[in-house]
Amino acid sequence: MKLLRPHQACLLVAVLFVSGTQTQDIIGRAQEAAGDDINEDATQPPDPHPLEQPPTPLEEPPTAGESDMPPLEEVEEEMTEERREQLEKEKEAQRIYDEGMVLKNSTKKSDQKSAYAFFLEAAELNHTESRELVGFAHLYGDYLPQNATRALEILQDLADKGSPKAQMGLGFMYAAGISTNSSQAKALVYYTFAALGGDPLAQMTLGYRYWSGIGVAQSCESALTYYRMVSNKVAEEVSVSGGAAVQRVRLHDEVENPGGNSAMLDDDLIQYYQFLADKGDVQAQVGLGQLNYQGGRGVEQNYGRALDYFQQAAAAGNANAMAFLGKMHSEGAGEAVKPDNSTAFQYFKKAAEQGNPVGQSGLGLMYMYGKGVDQDYSKAFKYFSQAAEQGWVDGQLQLGIMYYSGLGVRRDYKMAIKYFNLASQSGHVLAFYNLAQMHATGTGMMRSCHTAVELFKNVAERGRWSELMMEAHNQYKDGNSNSALVMYTLLAELGYEVAQSNVAFILDQGSRTHVVGQEEVYPRALLHWGRAAAQGYTVARVKLGDYHYYGYGTDVDYEIAATHYRLASEQQHNAQAMFNLGYMHENGLGMKKDIHLAKRFYDMAAETSADAQVPVSLALMKLGVLYGMEYLEHAGQNGQLWTVDLEGYFGPEWDIWLCTLLALLLGLVVLYRRAQR
Repeated sequence: MKLLRPHQACLLVAVLFVSGTQTQDIIGRAQEAAGDDINEDATQPPDPHPLEQPPTPLEEPPTAGESDMPPLEEVEEEMTEERREQLEKEKEAQRIYDEGMVLKNSTKKSDQKSAYAFFLEAAELNHTESRELVGFAHLYGDYLPQNATRALEILQDLADKGSPKAQMGLGFMYAAGISTNSSQAKALVYYTFAALGGDPLAQMTLGYRYWSGIGVAQSCESALTYYRMVSNKVAEEVSVSGGAAVQRVRLHDEVENPGGNSAMLDDDLIQYYQFLADKGDVQAQVGLGQLNYQGGRGVEQNYGRALDYFQQAAAAGNANAMAFLGKMHSEGAGEAVKPDNSTAFQYFKKAAEQGNPVGQSGLGLMYMYGKGVDQDYSKAFKYFSQAAEQGWVDGQLQLGIMYYSGLGVRRDYKMAIKYFNLASQSGHVLAFYNLAQMHATGTGMMRSCHTAVELFKNVAERGRWSELMMEAHNQYKDGNSNSALVMYTLLAELGYEVAQSNVAFILDQGSRTHVVGQEEVYPRALLHWGRAAAQGYTVARVKLGDYHYYGYGTDVDYEIAATHYRLASEQQHNAQAMFNLGYMHENGLGMKKDIHLAKRFYDMAAETSADAQVPVSLALMKLGVLYGMEYLEHAGQNGQLWTVDLEGYFGPEWDIWLCTLLALLLGLVVLYRRAQR
């Protein structure tokens, strides 16, 4: 009989205790999953009469005065000494860890890497947080050599001891099959445990799984519960500046449209702006100040540089720079600026006097919360209104809050929704959060679980863990595809659609990887293309059609391929999908052969995208030849014309040769016309 290992039994019993009937589903799935080391017999009660063993003879009890036990005073003294040594060891480990964290929080990559020497030392002293960092560093391969086996050992040990972060990491490794056999049942158990322990990544993962029905029954309400937990944490950490921007760089788009990626700024362009700023260009100074203040687009957040640029521009009288200096002094900016309401008020006042909306909104906040001034809702409302009229997102958000809470104005949910919607159009994370809460509770509107989950998901994806998206991109650009693949796969588990498509892209490109076995490359790519397509990414939908058309990671199935192409064509107006449908109609693949429908789809593709015009022209030329051949063949059958068996002369691929010839002729025509000019 194959029994549960001790840590598995503890996990399942604990989950049963906390999750009730829902856990019965988890255990059932775990029992059915192959390779989960769970046997039905293991759930049966133990035999009340186990095989008896011969009794062990007892030794004679020691007589008085012959005991080998040391005196009680010596035992207590020894235990006290051991405890003292243990406390010293823990104190030393914490000191080493704290030194490492100072370096890890630095903006310099070299300092961040040096931090792991401290974490390794503290991990040797059994420091839990250090061991977690070391385990994930081995998993990612960013700051330590990538060693998934070692990562699994560390995370397994920590997970057994109750670390939520380690349980999340272990669940991910089982879900992705990294250094272990893939087991969605075990992944679900560890995710559940980590979520109960308060790990936001695990909560986010479960939210996405319940939202999409991955390994669990689809449930909007369960997804809402988990996404709301994560969103609450994100909202608590967001300043009034709107929250961090997530740099969602699609690897597919970078290849298809190099240089057209607006999510990143070219190093040369940044250096050009720095040159202008050094020469005294005020707009360049303000722009670089904002870039360093908020971070993003390939620039790391750096409050010190932001402060320097804003001060230079403010000295030249720029109101925007004054307003942002007010924000930095009002909210604080790391080690660069400590909160100072008096200084903040002066900067906001100077900016507002010039009609600057950032300054007006800043004054509104100070009056609304009584920061350095007497609380005055009427003044706050006045300044927020002035800022909102100029389209400033913070002013719109704060007006929404005042209408929602009835602060200084009559409570009006419709007006609150109006201003929250306006602020959400500029991407303010708290606007999404407030709208999600209203949809979840049905405040001022009909309750909508679906809309609430979509909004909470947006908020959750703006958490600090989104920084891993940029790190994964940097690893990929540096040629570390294995590290990038692990990072993107983790983000894909959290539900980031861009990460899902990037995982599929890396696998689809045939990048050498030891993270996924060769036989699993196409099936895994197919899985992630499917998840990305389900979230509305049109390229992923076309890729699903391609995989079923060519039999990549699945059996060849023209009908399913056509279904995916049709969805991409009808719902997302994808020209490639239209062209593919035209080709399938032309050749009768998965559908009835129909030259007229083929021409219709070819024409639609050309109308949808200018890039499709050349291939469509060639396809239509070929279609014209085919139409003529059909006419001649039909006439020949009636005895009117003599026909030629093209397949007999040129083989079954004659149409490919014809297209090649037509392409060459078209190229010659283009070259001739250019020469005439």
